[in-house]
Amino acid sequence: MIVIRRLTDRRRAYTGIFLPGEPPRIFPTSDAEHGRILEIYKQDRPHEGIVNDFSEFALGDDRPLPRPPR
Repeated sequence: MIVIRRLTDRRRAYTGIFLPGEPPRIFPTSDAEHGRILEIYKQDRPHEGIVNDFSEFALGDDRPLPRPPR
């Protein structure tokens, strides 16, 4: 599983790419570059058959989440 995150400090923004068993790859990017990276790795919106933040956490879905079982 690949994890792509936007990281920022006081001066610069970065993209971090994390793969299990590999050292993290963190490099400076603009917002446009980061967005393009998300598109390439299909992490920018829900995609059929792709598990990402949109499918796992229902980002962009305005319906209430079901209550967890007790």
